[in-house]
Amino acid sequence: MKIYNSYTKRKEEFIPLEGNKVKMYACGITVSGEAHIGHGYQALIYDIMRKYLKKEGYDVTYARNYTDVDDKIIAKSKETGIPADKYAAMMIENINGIMEKFHVDDPDVWLKATQNIQNIIDFVSTLIEKGHAYATKNGDVYFDVESFPGYGKLSNRNIEDALDGVRVDNDDEKKNAYDFALWKSAKEGEIFWESPWGKGRPGWHIECSAMNRAAFGDQIDIHGGGRDLIFPHHENEIAQTEALTGKQFVKYWTHNGLIKVNGQKMSKSLGNSLLLADLLEKYSDEAIKFALLQTNYRNDINITDDLFPDAEKHLYDFYSTLVKLEEITTKLKGYELTIEGEDAAKAAECAQKIEDEFNACMSDDFNTALALSNLFGCFKEIKKQLSEGKTEGFVVALSMAVQIRKTYALLGLFTKNAKEYKDWYEAKTVSAIPAEVQAVAEERWAARQNRDWAKSDELRAKLADMGYAVKDSKTGYELTKI
Repeated sequence: MKIYNSYTKRKEEFIPLEGNKVKMYACGITVSGEAHIGHGYQALIYDIMRKYLKKEGYDVTYARNYTDVDDKIIAKSKETGIPADKYAAMMIENINGIMEKFHVDDPDVWLKATQNIQNIIDFVSTLIEKGHAYATKNGDVYFDVESFPGYGKLSNRNIEDALDGVRVDNDDEKKNAYDFALWKSAKEGEIFWESPWGKGRPGWHIECSAMNRAAFGDQIDIHGGGRDLIFPHHENEIAQTEALTGKQFVKYWTHNGLIKVNGQKMSKSLGNSLLLADLLEKYSDEAIKFALLQTNYRNDINITDDLFPDAEKHLYDFYSTLVKLEEITTKLKGYELTIEGEDAAKAAECAQKIEDEFNACMSDDFNTALALSNLFGCFKEIKKQLSEGKTEGFVVALSMAVQIRKTYALLGLFTKNAKEYKDWYEAKTVSAIPAEVQAVAEERWAARQNRDWAKSDELRAKLADMGYAVKDSKTGYELTKI
């Protein structure tokens, strides 16, 4: 099995630090706002990584955190009048509910910054003792970047580049502008904890290092997060952790790509954030997953207007094929099917091929994009076997369908009742089309049934003028907005 290591910039054979045990951590959500699609994507990716590693036989412990105290949360507290701790708790409950609807499993270990304050204080105290951090008269504590010669080895930045594009705390008592905060003194009205340096709260970067160490010890196998966290967050994690322990902190760094909306980076400032709750009102959780997983996790995803609707159409087609299989199965009940010899061997071989190809994709740095592309060939073969109308073909098709459901459940796909999904999609699609458009489409379909091609073409043009394209099949038609 190979994993792309952001630290070495290459794919490497995966060999855990301790035999079969895997210690895995992913940076979670800062709960200053609602969960957006980027949060959902990152949670999905690392849930899938955890599940596949377990499938491969590794003993995985997956930890994930909530940042439940920071500048943004304090700002929201002031804006809403809700105490910071209560605001964070409220948002965590909300986000957990959304992730449950998205059907992403919880990590094995949940970590919260506010539940690790003493661990953080102990961590910072030790860094001061070792000469890697210093306290100011104001009660702030900073990491001394120059005390750690390896600073920049993850992001390939030198200290001079450390200021580029990064917000720097203005403090006259800092030794250097690029030193970063480990502990922040509390301003009036802010949430705080008592510490050796006075009332204050943790800096953002120290939280993950301290929680990691409390959960796993000095070293972990896999550390994940979005690519935007490489610098400064993950760079700072390496510096403060390795300065404290003298050991390599993480063996494999993994980073998922970022979400773009119609070519632009998704951000609150641009007003193009896509809330996960809103998307789940429009699309099934499986359609959202299918859309996101079509791109390799290390690459950016560009969300266009067609991305989720197209994913839902593909799933509809797949589920419709599963419905046909179920209908044939129902008709065949009461008949004894004796499949043996070459026919049985072919059915088993086709099913095993699905599993083997999926495993090959996922063992190559969790290549969900290739795994999903293989589905189209699988369902094409299932349709071919059904179209031939032979019993042995049906058995092959059924064997493949059963394997698809079993194998791709790891990605959160094909977990639904096929007929219910098909009916839901058809009802949703029809109800979304204006009645006058639907009437023209029905008139055109009747013309085609009567082989009135001129009338059919005339009505196709009329539908185009109304903003809809029509695609015909043997059993009906499909309307899509142009």
